[in-house]
Amino acid sequence: MNILSMDHITKSYGDRLLFDDTSFYLQEGEKVGVIGINGTGKSTLLKMMAGQEEPDLGTVTFAGHVVCSYLPQHPVFEEQDTVLEAVLRRCRESAAATAHMEGKEVQAKAMLTRLGAGDLDAPCKTLSGGQRKRLALVAALLAPSDILILDEPTNHLDNEMAAYLEEQLKSYAGAVVMVTHDRYFLDSVSNRIIEIDQGKIYSYQAGYAGFLELKAEREEAALAGERKRQSILRKELEWVKRGARARSTKQKARLERFEALSGQSAPRQEAKVEIGSVSSRLGKTTIELEHISKGYGGKKLIDDFSYIFLKNDRVGFIGPNGCGKTTLMKLIHKTAAPDEGNIVIGQTVKIGYYAQEIGEGEMPSGQRVIDYIRDVAEYVQTPEGSVTASQMLERFLFEGKDQYGLLGKLSGGEKRRLNLLKVLMGAPNVLILDEPTNDLDIATLTVLEDYLDSFQGIVITVSHDRYFLDRTVKRIFAFEEGGRLVQYEGAYTDYETRRLWENQEEEAGRREGGNRKEASAGGTKKNNWKQPSTKLKFTFKEQKDYEVIEDEIAALEEKQEELEGQILAAARDFVRLNELTKEKELLQNQLEEKMDRWMYLEELKGRIDAQQE
Repeated sequence: MNILSMDHITKSYGDRLLFDDTSFYLQEGEKVGVIGINGTGKSTLLKMMAGQEEPDLGTVTFAGHVVCSYLPQHPVFEEQDTVLEAVLRRCRESAAATAHMEGKEVQAKAMLTRLGAGDLDAPCKTLSGGQRKRLALVAALLAPSDILILDEPTNHLDNEMAAYLEEQLKSYAGAVVMVTHDRYFLDSVSNRIIEIDQGKIYSYQAGYAGFLELKAEREEAALAGERKRQSILRKELEWVKRGARARSTKQKARLERFEALSGQSAPRQEAKVEIGSVSSRLGKTTIELEHISKGYGGKKLIDDFSYIFLKNDRVGFIGPNGCGKTTLMKLIHKTAAPDEGNIVIGQTVKIGYYAQEIGEGEMPSGQRVIDYIRDVAEYVQTPEGSVTASQMLERFLFEGKDQYGLLGKLSGGEKRRLNLLKVLMGAPNVLILDEPTNDLDIATLTVLEDYLDSFQGIVITVSHDRYFLDRTVKRIFAFEEGGRLVQYEGAYTDYETRRLWENQEEEAGRREGGNRKEASAGGTKKNNWKQPSTKLKFTFKEQKDYEVIEDEIAALEEKQEELEGQILAAARDFVRLNELTKEKELLQNQLEEKMDRWMYLEELKGRIDAQQE
């Protein structure tokens, strides 16, 4: 059932056209991810859905009695309210919530604790931006609604919190519409992607991985159509040049067809951010951390940490919110000093620091975009040669007239993209990226990841984005209790797999220890020596699964390849394409389940074999 219709929407801000006679429809229970380059109108679309803004033209219509719950990008609370009061106030403000407040306080306390909101009695005026966002997220989840509208829900959430939210949304009974740049999260939760591109909304009945395939097919179909139009146009042009001697109806129709073809516009290419790799020479001495420690308010954040960064190192730091990741970045950047230990910075080291938040006054609203970049450099050397500040701005999607606009008129995402350019214009050879995925759009993140592949220098990043970490780092440091940092080789998925294995080993050790205690307490000393030690082994079902699972995976992968071929063949048959896409999504879920089962069985088999040796 259709519960939300946005028909022929047009919306502008000043001379910027965000939506150009486009439409969107939402069905019951859909989980929709909204993507697009920063500044294309993602937040504006959500605001129109939530009734916070009106379109210039077109209509927004809800089915009867439909209630929306909205998480804004930058939530505002009553300063005097406590954390708990602020959440409950938001719930009461929901149109249907007044009759459903029973038990909300208990739920709110549980969710706030799970999402690390801190002291529930603390006044809102003392909260950071990240804490306010988590409060608003809890309020949005608790308010009874048919449509949950979320603008960047994963910002300021650590990996454990993001996993919790992921499960909450997957089991959410109503429809969900969300803007997020977390690609693993998007792929896990959403069953439909809509893309905003040059004023139009394009819909893809798939998760993020499926969207990439379907988008490539759409663009290829558009280009094929344009090639056909150009071919027909050339033939018609040759005919027109020969001249029509007789003014027959048929010839008039042909002239009209030529004029119609000439008047059609070619499909516009999607704007893409382009970054040329820019860096300075890095000498022998890089950055050396020698037994550094740091604490605040009696809490030890970093305890006796040492590390020497190597040339072209790719290091990621992870851990829960408030554990000290940003503090460590500030120590490396020398904007903070350690309580103990020493930090050595080589003479040739040039640090580019992309901070988690833009400092107050760092981007004056009255300054022009081009002057903001020229403050760093008028020219920069890239592999393609010397490039001016204006040309670099064009690569970052700030066209001619936009370069002379004021910083105060930019969207939050555009400011972050411009701030990233400013950091890179300094030609650093050490890049510190503190939560770069919070406000950058997916297109910019993709290009940044490609840029880092060829960057000749050290990359140090703090991120909760699993995809970004998998794509960019080769070593992980995880913050653990007491300010201890533990090193893991590989990217985030390698770290996660290692931690899972360690947890299973610990659990197996606890079970084995418990069994030994029970055996000791339950029998006499005479009989104890006869008791066999508890050994790991396959259950009957696990043994059967282990024998056939590789063949089952191979069969599913073969079927997946066949489906991909059928999808390509059905590129213009949208009904058939929709059926095949749904079948592929179901098949992908089955394959993921089989792969998870196979990994578990392989790990168990390895432990059984090791036990027998």
